[in-house]
Amino acid sequence: MSPLRWEVLVAGLVLALPVLALGLRGDFTADEVTARLPWCLLAGWGAVALLRFAATPPRTPPAGRRTAVPSPADPDPDPAP
Repeated sequence: MSPLRWEVLVAGLVLALPVLALGLRGDFTADEVTARLPWCLLAGWGAVALLRFAATPPRTPPAGRRTAVPSPADPDPDPAP
């Protein structure tokens, strides 16, 4: 998954908003803000990767294959009791 997909960038921007606000307020210097912004992008990438993994449905086996095939020596796989 590319780190520059739109959902990753949006998640990174949302996670960067507090960092930018603290920089504008004066609590962080410009160096601290620029040092923390890549971590926001990385956290956005991780969050999107986790959500995409959780939202992907499980793979089903192909319909053409059977799990248990009765052997030719056993004509009735389900005998009556």
